[in-house]
Amino acid sequence: MTTLMEKPETEGRRDGAVWLAAWPVLAVFVLSNAPTPLYVVWQHRLGFSSGTLTAVFACYIVGLLGALLIAGVVSDRIGRKPVLLPAVLLAMLACVLFATANSVAMLAIARLLTGIAVGAAVSAGMAAVTDIGGPQRKRAAALAASSAMVLGAGFGPLLAGLLAELVPGPTITIFVVEIVLLASAFAVVARLDLPRGARGRGPWIRIPAVAPGGRTAVLLGIAVFAPGITATSFVLSLGPSILSNLLGATNRLLAGGLAFVMFLGATGIQFAVRRLRLPTILLGGTAATLLSMISLLAALRLSSLTFFTAAAILAGIGQGMGQFGGLTAISASVPAERLAEANAAQNAGGYLPAALLPLSAGFLSDAVGLPAGATTFGGIVAAAAVLGAVFVASRPFATTGQR
Repeated sequence: MTTLMEKPETEGRRDGAVWLAAWPVLAVFVLSNAPTPLYVVWQHRLGFSSGTLTAVFACYIVGLLGALLIAGVVSDRIGRKPVLLPAVLLAMLACVLFATANSVAMLAIARLLTGIAVGAAVSAGMAAVTDIGGPQRKRAAALAASSAMVLGAGFGPLLAGLLAELVPGPTITIFVVEIVLLASAFAVVARLDLPRGARGRGPWIRIPAVAPGGRTAVLLGIAVFAPGITATSFVLSLGPSILSNLLGATNRLLAGGLAFVMFLGATGIQFAVRRLRLPTILLGGTAATLLSMISLLAALRLSSLTFFTAAAILAGIGQGMGQFGGLTAISASVPAERLAEANAAQNAGGYLPAALLPLSAGFLSDAVGLPAGATTFGGIVAAAAVLGAVFVASRPFATTGQR
């Protein structure tokens, strides 16, 4: 009887440990998008174009992709902590650079360091959550890691926009607060009971490789996650410019709030669909991204804030479903000693177009105007979502056990 009574309490502690392990992921991702509502402030202060703005944003993804080439392999070989602890310190340094930035170069370096920290959190941090969850909580760990990522990504711009409107020093205060959050994340990582690395052979810096049994899972995740996160990246980089220049909405809290609602949708949808079959989740993600781009085109044509808000929310839903579906597929198909590298591979495949397409849209907007650049972007991402749906629908899920 005692054993039966104690078991639920033990289960509860284990579930709590999973969510605690996700806190460092959330704290790092708060920084990932915190600059979003501040771009127009820096743009006015430093006088740079839409193309330069998206180039600064792209520095973040360059850092992230570079980290993914290293962090996944290193984390699997020597352990999660030796990757996560330096990453949190780099994020703190990025906060200092943001708070003191007086040039485009400083902003670019800060975004680069942020990307490196986020790349480590994506690979080693998410794998650490799975490690803490153990084999019995793979789906719960995927939910915790994925929702921590998108909730942090949304909370950052909301907090930045709120502080920018209410307190002095709009480009300083948010980063002071974020340093405090990162310090708590550092303490959590230091105390986590994580396994040692599995060592292994081969080069330490390489394009993330995936064990044969997990390759289909990674490709499924990329097919849905890539269009979704590309759509959200556009909202984060050029969204404030569209709000200000095309829709007449100049309040910084609105830009931050819209990003928050976008990622709140990405978080909520993961809880809503967590019991659905994997194909349903993935196909739902492609449908949401397609509808997002249709709403974006309607917003541009009608100068409608309502349609632009719908586009942002649907983009978040598309990213959230693709991310959760991909992580679920990976955790069911990839052995623990290769998990971080598989996470890195999926995110590299998603973030690469999320850097290139908004960057291209930014420079295209400088050449032909923001409406035309955004319209071109919307058409390309819509086509990618359709192709992703075709790929998912053609996979034999019954033979891989993905339900």
